[in-house]
Formats: sequence, structure tokens, C-alpha cells
Amino acid sequence: MSKKDMKAYWKENLGYLAILLSIWFLVSYVFGILLVDQLNTIKLGGFKLGFWFAQQGSMYVFVILIFVYVKLMNKLDKKYGVDE
Repeated sequence: MSKKDMKAYWKENLGYLAILLSIWFLVSYVFGILLVDQLNTIKLGGFKLGFWFAQQGSMYVFVILIFVYVKLMNKLDKKYGVDE
């Protein structure tokens, strides 16, 4: 891999990380803490939605984001020829 390809690879990787971490921040902090009162007016499975995001939603989203990251990185690895 050339230096140019390595920089491009790393730049795309950081872009994926920034987007995925922003989504996690939005779900865990914004929905679970800042907007909890507004979300508590909505029920999900008998529980207030704000409570659900604070207690379980952020964990589910985190696990989903791990799988999304793996899929994105496998695709990126193939693009730059560093896949296994």
C-alpha cells in the first residue's frame, strides 16, 4: 500500500468512526439524558421511551453500531486490498 492509499484508508476509517460515535452520542446522551422528559410522553412496550433509551436503547444501538462498523471496515479493507 502506498502512503497515499494509507492516508486515504485512515481518513475513511476516521470518517466512519466519527459518524458512528456521533450516532451513539445522540442516542445515549441526547435521547437518554437531555430529551428524556420529552421522550417520556411516548410509551414503548409499556415503558416510557426516555427511560427505555436511558436503560436499554443506548446498549442496543451500541451493539448494532459494532456490527455496522465491522461491515463497513470489511468493505473498506476490500477496497484498499488489505482484507484477509
